[in-house]
Amino acid sequence: MKKLLVGSLLTALALAGCGSDNGGAGEEESSTLKVGASNVPHAIILEEAKPLLEEQGIELEIETYQDYILPNQDLESGEIDANYFQHIPYLESQKKEFGYDFENAGAIHIEPIGVYSQKYASLEELPEGATILMSNSVADHGRILSLLEAKGLIKLAEGVDKTVAEVKDIVENPKNLEFDANYEAALMVQLYESGEGDALLINSNYAIDAGLNPLEDAIALEDSESPYANVIAVNAGDEDNENVKALVETLKSKEIQDFILEEWGGSVVPVE
Repeated sequence: MKKLLVGSLLTALALAGCGSDNGGAGEEESSTLKVGASNVPHAIILEEAKPLLEEQGIELEIETYQDYILPNQDLESGEIDANYFQHIPYLESQKKEFGYDFENAGAIHIEPIGVYSQKYASLEELPEGATILMSNSVADHGRILSLLEAKGLIKLAEGVDKTVAEVKDIVENPKNLEFDANYEAALMVQLYESGEGDALLINSNYAIDAGLNPLEDAIALEDSESPYANVIAVNAGDEDNENVKALVETLKSKEIQDFILEEWGGSVVPVE
């Protein structure tokens, strides 16, 4: 009887030791990494990286999102281990606004923002008093205004931090452009397709997801030197997690960088 009891106890302990551990990124022994991402291009890039991570013993789970709010909320709550959808200025603005204790684990790619118009084929054709539609994402306003300044349409105040510039920071506006920033970023493609405004700015992930080609359909495009790199964001401390580091290294590998360039032909640009 004593031998039977000891045998049963050993069997139970052995079975308990075989249980899978699907904890958060902070648990180094976990072989599962759950990452939240926008559908395009982020989730597509992650899908390409999946088999490469599997070779390293890491199971990548991808949770897709249609907005820019929930991925950070879910990261903070532990619903996901990391997210991949936002550029650095947006991440910093979210940390400041909501007190998130997040870290940038690595920059992966840039999605140049573009100017689109159903009415005009170039920025030069925009008439006096043209209406420019922008998303209500304040974190993108500085980026948009910097693009318009680089193209010679406006001039921003000397010394202003261009990543946080606002319409009120415009000091020269030769064409007296009117700016309307009352729309959700995800709706900009619909506004473009319905011919709203004289021109509007669309983030490349939304443009590509809707079947637009930023290189062909935009009348002006941010250059590849943009500081708005999309990053892997994690809770503070998890940037040193082995699974997270493996994810970033894989996404920055030549195989994934070549895939990005081939898949989107320059509309999405990998960060070295």
